[in-house]
Amino acid sequence: MSNKEGNDERSDRTALTELEGAVSGLLDRLAAVSARAEDAEGKGEELGELVKRFTGDGAEAGRMLSRLKGLEEENQDLRSRLETGRDGVDKVLAKIKFLEEQR
Repeated sequence: MSNKEGNDERSDRTALTELEGAVSGLLDRLAAVSARAEDAEGKGEELGELVKRFTGDGAEAGRMLSRLKGLEEENQDLRSRLETGRDGVDKVLAKIKFLEEQR
């Protein structure tokens, strides 16, 4: 029986290691996506100013700014999804900590 317990413990460790790797990867991806979203938001604001400055056609500027507003709303939706993802990662981390404490 002790051999089986040893195998079970190694399996648990392997599973925890894999889970920690997956969570770490998810956290890295979330950080990268967040940085990209912030960068895109900054570029969007800059684009709006450039459009106002360089287009002689007010209607074209309006269309471009309207599109920009749509993209900003999409960006906000993506930020919300990121937050939901972070919450999920936090829950997984809490479960990992709980499992580690059980040893």
